[in-house]
Amino acid sequence: MKPLRLRLLLGIAIVAAVLSWAGAKLWDSLGQLPGVPAAAPIVLAAIAVILLATAISLRARLKAVRERQPGAKAVDPLGAARAVVLGQASALVSAVVTGIYAGVGVYLLGLLDITARKQQAVTAGFAVLAGAAVIAAALWLQHVCRLPEDHDDPSGPAASPR
Repeated sequence: MKPLRLRLLLGIAIVAAVLSWAGAKLWDSLGQLPGVPAAAPIVLAAIAVILLATAISLRARLKAVRERQPGAKAVDPLGAARAVVLGQASALVSAVVTGIYAGVGVYLLGLLDITARKQQAVTAGFAVLAGAAVIAAALWLQHVCRLPEDHDDPSGPAASPR
């Protein structure tokens, strides 16, 4: 599994933002633009907290095992892989969602004289911040769970004769 790069996630978010801005402009010209859900930043923040808690827990357990502390619980490799997959999936979806809310938010900045649209712009802004928190937590979880690099250790299995 290849690690996600911030550059890829930013690219996805930017493309989604441009498409979302254009879609919001078109939709508003044809009718009534739907509102930004008030629960969006709350859900994204909850996901960020879950990813952050998972990363903190795994980091503490890995450190305890690495330092050979008595009573240290080993980390199940399959559990760590599942956590990384959860983090990567969350980061990818969050990049799309963050871009969508950023595009809609930018479009709504032109409509701040309408009270309802002003509130929706604020909600979209909070959703973008929460989405960025999901991406940051997911990338940190990925960093915590990465395997140590193999530097062609002569005593390792790569150097054993065949």
